[in-house]
Amino acid sequence: MIYLSHFSFPHIEQEYSFVMEIKRTCYDTVYPFMVVSKRGLRMLDLEPVTILYGGNGSGKTTVLNVISEKLGLKRDTPYNRSNFFEDYTRLCDYETLRPVPVTSRIITSDDVFDFILNLRNLNNGIDRKREELFEEYLETKYSHFQMRSLEDYEQLKKSYMAKTKTQSKYVRNTLMDNVREHSNGESAFLYFSEKIQENGLYLLDEPENSLSPLRQQELLKFLEDSARFFGCQFIISTHSPFLLSMRGAKIYDMDEEVVDVKRWTELAGVRAYYDFFKKHEGEFC
Repeated sequence: MIYLSHFSFPHIEQEYSFVMEIKRTCYDTVYPFMVVSKRGLRMLDLEPVTILYGGNGSGKTTVLNVISEKLGLKRDTPYNRSNFFEDYTRLCDYETLRPVPVTSRIITSDDVFDFILNLRNLNNGIDRKREELFEEYLETKYSHFQMRSLEDYEQLKKSYMAKTKTQSKYVRNTLMDNVREHSNGESAFLYFSEKIQENGLYLLDEPENSLSPLRQQELLKFLEDSARFFGCQFIISTHSPFLLSMRGAKIYDMDEEVVDVKRWTELAGVRAYYDFFKKHEGEFC
């Protein structure tokens, strides 16, 4: 499925014109100006799966943030949004083949890390409350409570429950079970599977972070199926050779002086993995 078919960035002349005006002020940076243009990237021609490949500083995250800002996509955590983001996105343009669904969003590493931390904090809070309920159970079970008014009704219910139930049943009836705590990789994969719904445009910024090689391959299958069968379009920034191998993906190599479209097997990072394992292939026998 294709919702967003093209996204264009400002001409370098437009950027220089704006920057020359800003230089009269006290601003130290004009980000995101002069980031994408120095890579010679004028337009993205988008497919159901489009991948931005490149090292740190190549501009791939900036591209995702600019597209997200221009389209007004949902996001969970703040990002490096300078004073000039609106000025820059005003100079950008895009074409759609069909309306971008309201479920569409950008998902970043910060979103995933925050989800993992929040899940841990929630479980820590539940554990502390459970300990308090253990103490409350013992205190209530062996107290000699007598109801004197309607204000004592809640305490009467607690007393009755403590005297008729075991400690574990008392706590379970009073407190929700712990949210199952997963490993970082399991939690990260859970986040993607919850946020990515049918029929949406999704921008994923280095989704391989926190995922083991096996989990990356599971994510690869999930994304391929979502694009192929469930009406999703993806724009992904990644270094992962697993995700770069996605069937039918169009890959922009942002490490090139002028951004170029390449096959995943031509990318320098993937070739480095290939050369390393080829050198050591005899050790796998």
